[in-house]
Amino acid sequence: MEIWDAYDEKLNLLKGVTLVRGEPIPDGCFHLVSEVIVRHTDGSYLLMQRDARKHLGGMWEATAGGSALAGESPLECAARELREETGISGSLTEVGRVLHYRHKTYYVEYLCMTNASKDSVTLQEGETSAFRWVSASALRNMTKDELATQRIQNFIGELS
Repeated sequence: MEIWDAYDEKLNLLKGVTLVRGEPIPDGCFHLVSEVIVRHTDGSYLLMQRDARKHLGGMWEATAGGSALAGESPLECAARELREETGISGSLTEVGRVLHYRHKTYYVEYLCMTNASKDSVTLQEGETSAFRWVSASALRNMTKDELATQRIQNFIGELS
């Protein structure tokens, strides 16, 4: 069972309220998701393919990320998810926040600049099945049939 902290719409922790993955999130509460956009020093971006068994399986994601565990800060969550899903570690810079009312989710977006060898990316069993590096232009031109979340393209446009 995965336990999450609950937050208000300003990302303030709601003390005494816990959320459980898979259970409905009460109105006025949000769970925290941290996502990391990985940009190589050559200007290309890392895409990770979602495992076929997951929701939106087979689609590409321009981030590594996931839900923050109870007691975990946005930055701690981002670093953990990046390491688990890609094997990459590095300094992270917050680049934006998105509050998604329908999903009751507060997304905190980070950028990781890396000069790691492009073939050193590791996959996480059950989460990711492939990776590739693409130019900012190619990423911006990906369609909703290819890219699991289109909102990331807004950040790519601002970062390029």
